[in-house]
Amino acid sequence: MNNKIKEMEDLIKEIDKLNYHYYTLDDPLLSDAEYDKLYDRLVNLENESGTVLSYSPTTRVGGAVLSKFEKHNHLGRLYSMDKAQGDDALLAWYNRIEKFVNNYNENNINKLPEPEFIIELKFDGLTINLTYENQNLIMASTRGNGIVGEEILEQVKTIYSVPLRISYPGKIEVQGEGLMPLSELEKYNQENEDKLKNARNAAAGALRNLDPKVTKKRNLTAYFYNVGYIEEDIFKSDDEMKKFLKENNFNVSKYNYKLKKFSEIIKKIQEIGENRNKLDILIDGVTIKVNDIETRRALGYTNKFPRWAIAYKFEAEEISTTLLDVVWNVGRTAKVTPSAILEPVDIGGVTVQRATLNNYDDILRKKVRIGSRVLIRRSNDVIPEILGTLPSDNETHEIEKPKTCPYCGSHLYQDGVHIFCPNTLSCVPQLVSRLTHFASRDAMDIEGFSEKTIEKLMGTVGLKEIPDVYKLRYEDIIKIEGFKEKRTKNLLNAIENSKNPHLSNFIYALGIPNVGIKTARDLANHFKSFDKLKNSKEDELISIGDIGSITAKEIVEFFHDERIINSVNELFDLGINPLYEDDSNGPKPLDKKTFVLTGTLEIPRKELEEKLISLGAKVTGSVSKNTDYLVVGENPGSKYDKARDLKIEILSLEELDNLVGGLNE
Repeated sequence: MNNKIKEMEDLIKEIDKLNYHYYTLDDPLLSDAEYDKLYDRLVNLENESGTVLSYSPTTRVGGAVLSKFEKHNHLGRLYSMDKAQGDDALLAWYNRIEKFVNNYNENNINKLPEPEFIIELKFDGLTINLTYENQNLIMASTRGNGIVGEEILEQVKTIYSVPLRISYPGKIEVQGEGLMPLSELEKYNQENEDKLKNARNAAAGALRNLDPKVTKKRNLTAYFYNVGYIEEDIFKSDDEMKKFLKENNFNVSKYNYKLKKFSEIIKKIQEIGENRNKLDILIDGVTIKVNDIETRRALGYTNKFPRWAIAYKFEAEEISTTLLDVVWNVGRTAKVTPSAILEPVDIGGVTVQRATLNNYDDILRKKVRIGSRVLIRRSNDVIPEILGTLPSDNETHEIEKPKTCPYCGSHLYQDGVHIFCPNTLSCVPQLVSRLTHFASRDAMDIEGFSEKTIEKLMGTVGLKEIPDVYKLRYEDIIKIEGFKEKRTKNLLNAIENSKNPHLSNFIYALGIPNVGIKTARDLANHFKSFDKLKNSKEDELISIGDIGSITAKEIVEFFHDERIINSVNELFDLGINPLYEDDSNGPKPLDKKTFVLTGTLEIPRKELEEKLISLGAKVTGSVSKNTDYLVVGENPGSKYDKARDLKIEILSLEELDNLVGGLNE
């Protein structure tokens, strides 16, 4: 047995080397036939021994279909990057860096080096975060909110440019971008009936697909550019970090440039922009980073971005095509909006067939007609926008303003510049959107109750309104295509488990106009009961958080709609019981205290906010004279400076823990 394990380990080393040369260096060392012999020998040994090592390349074939994505807490925060809108904004950032270094060196004994900058591609895919321990890949996740992502280990293992085993023995997190090469996209579309529209969405969709076999089929690649967490301080520069990544067989882009002068940076950006269509991957700009790590530490972070890095987005691409038709869509808020159908046109390797038209006034203002030659602009993955019309000899005709709903036939009405369908009860698109929102994660969190499932239920059991969700039976769901016993029971359990939501989640789920997640939380914290909110007045609502007069009026009118009240009452009759988070009679040590959080904290921010609120505190986003405490993590940013200026008490997480008598109690 030991001999077989030893031979397996040797084969794995050899196959890993061959994969690295083939997928990362584009330098095949063996023919496909010779490679297959080694791979088949490994498979046979695993079958004979009954052992598959965790880092074996045979584990890349795709595991079982997942039931859901689990949450993953990153070891180090994944920051997003501030954006420079044009050369002037980039110059302002560049000057700030130079000024900071000069001021720092005037006031400190230990000097920072003259600033130099790393210019690299800004990949247009999906960020992936890999965790290695004892040389082995133990976790892969999406970026999520930068603190908490979703586990996608089985999906990532299907990417051959991702090493399953590295030489570094310690615990480490490495960030990169999952991408679908344009050549693979073309090949996929030639071989499959279900065409993929663009490489970015194809990559993101593959990595966030519950079936790893779908991921594998798309032949993704990945490029790596950052070590977000490492147990020891071993890098003095970005150069050294990139060298480390290469030494550990990570795929690092060859398009990395070290420059000092601003004129050199601009020239390089222009060069990359002019040649980006020659690349086999999508990029939407470049990133510019300070090379020296000590300078990065000194510069620090804002609450959102590192001060030592910035993204430069390429200008939006503009092209002309013909407007073929306009279709009208109905959303959750009953708003009827136009969407332009275009003669297909290619922009940056993406086939564009639709464009945004905001409303009927937008159509008139831009003088858009059916058959018009229109100028469209596409920025990144945003749905293109029609800028206006161009002279042409095309025969055109007027776009008619709709009088009836295209879905239910109800007579439409106009309020301001927008058109609405009044049939909130049985207009199908409205209902689908409302139910999808109601079941979403930040609302009632009914896992598995997707838009497709809703549409199928409407067709099979006549799902007509939100309370119908809680009337669904086993025999209603099992007849839906794709639903077997386990999936049906899981959905029924998810529906049942949603009956005791937090009050803020329930408020958000109702879909009150202009009431998002934060406003819902503010309302819950103020009223603490649904009945008090339902009977609230405009004056009181305006006094809460960031609620203005328009939102206050919308809330009051919402709860004066008899149909809505009847629907809500029916939900309560069906067992829905929204609870305020701190309805308990326990002590409230932080009652009426206002907190602000900043920096990278060891506890996920949302979790910490909820804990503070449960202890009676109010959590706000900005520091003011009314702030009682600022809780700081690593790289606290400008809020820290402001709190010091205002002489506000500043707490570490440990000090906060002592203040409340234990955060985990």
